Amino acid sequence: MTPNSTKKRLVTNMHNLTAEQQEDLKALYPKGFSDVMMRIDKPNGDFFYAVPYETADTCYLVKIDVKIDDSAADVAEDDYYDDDEIKGADEISDDAGAMGDGDDDDMDD
Repeated sequence: MTPNSTKKRLVTNMHNLTAEQQEDLKALYPKGFSDVMMRIDKPNGDFFYAVPYETADTCYLVKIDVKIDDSAADVAEDDYYDDDEIKGADEISDDAGAMGDGDDDDMDD
């Protein structure tokens, strides 16, 4: 591409590309889009994800539909422990103490 290129620059959806262009795009990124996908922030605060795709006369930013899994945020907000103490910690420390009461003579050999 020359520095003074007059290629059109378009933002489009994957579904608006021709079948041939969609196949070219998939061939360009055979391992998927995750490594090249970029987040585009719009002035109103919305955003979308896109990947670059170039033809002989046009530079595209192709919008990719991304489903964001926000269930992880729900899990992170769960309160697993009601108090500052870990449940069962007393039993664990009692078991560890019982194991440590044995004869330590074999350690001195």
